[in-house]
Amino acid sequence: MERGTRGEAAVRVDAAPEALYDLVTDVTRMGEWSPENVGGRWLDGAVGPGVGARFRGRNRRGVMRWTNTCRVTEAERGRVFTFVAPDVLGRPNTRWSYRFEPSGTGTEVTESFEMLRAMPGYVELFERIVIGVPDRRADLQRNLRTSLDRIKVTAEDR
Repeated sequence: MERGTRGEAAVRVDAAPEALYDLVTDVTRMGEWSPENVGGRWLDGAVGPGVGARFRGRNRRGVMRWTNTCRVTEAERGRVFTFVAPDVLGRPNTRWSYRFEPSGTGTEVTESFEMLRAMPGYVELFERIVIGVPDRRADLQRNLRTSLDRIKVTAEDR
């Protein structure tokens, strides 16, 4: 994917922005919603989100397993949670963001990603052949929708 590639999805959830923020920022639970992430844990003594806090996310796709040490860049309860995942060399690679906007008696939740650097061609080839993803951008876009739909179900079942 090229630098600047973006994707976004949104869903209206019958829950307060603060409740949704608390749900999404519990990185230990992300595996409940994401088709690719299987969970995470806060690092360096952090117990929750704050600008500069780090967490290690565990991911799975087909036979592939990997971890990312992510850094929180925005954390405003009930409004926004943003973090950056690194590439294999530890450089900022993908920005992930959740935005929470009051909507009637609920909240419009928007999840997005942005590529901060271009992926080398060999990475895209690897993804196509080894993990069976012919179009990573389209795959991530589907994952956004799936994650949000699952978050909605969890939040509304409370």
